[in-house]
Amino acid sequence: MKRTRARIEAVDPVMRRRRRTLAVTALAAVALTACGSEQRDSQGGRGASADAVSARKDTAFTRMLDEVARECPPPGTKRKPPTAPTGGVPTAPVEAPPGATVEPPPGGAVEPIAPTEGPEAELDARDWCAGVQHEQRVAEALAQLERPDPAQVRRALNGLGYIDERIHGLKRSGAVTKFVIDLRDKGGRLCLDGTANGELTEVDACVAPAGGAFDIANIHRKL
Repeated sequence: MKRTRARIEAVDPVMRRRRRTLAVTALAAVALTACGSEQRDSQGGRGASADAVSARKDTAFTRMLDEVARECPPPGTKRKPPTAPTGGVPTAPVEAPPGATVEPPPGGAVEPIAPTEGPEAELDARDWCAGVQHEQRVAEALAQLERPDPAQVRRALNGLGYIDERIHGLKRSGAVTKFVIDLRDKGGRLCLDGTANGELTEVDACVAPAGGAFDIANIHRKL
């Protein structure tokens, strides 16, 4: 009987140690599972946050496009060919002599004449109208830069509401910084092709394919 009790007493501490080991192992497994869940939740949270930021940027960009084209015709509106004045043959505009002051027409606004050839002639009425507005606002912003390097140009474009996802080919080429902006919206084909070097800023409308990923190699730009 003593040997039996001794054997039981000797085994009992071992069992207790095993139970403690199993308990510690179980707690460690729970901790690891919780840690993994937290990591997944954290990663999922970061992904959701990035998606939310991207969605807000896209919304703001679309809102800016709508604001710029607010006074333009609806999407898909065909351009009307220029018409000659009634009762006569259209004549070329007469240049004012040197030193003369050109008075603006009543109302103070000069309506740009739609081109009949080149890439701008391929745009519908909305894209052409919006393109004129985008050209002006971008050119005015970049003209303020004394030495427009790619970083400065990007900041200026971002400040106007043009998001990085729509800015392509932004690079320095010699003394000139070049860029192209994808402005396709509502089935349109509008893009902007620009250069800036601090002394001369040129921004012209260009034409991109209506669908698919934007590719500078496939745009139709002014020669």
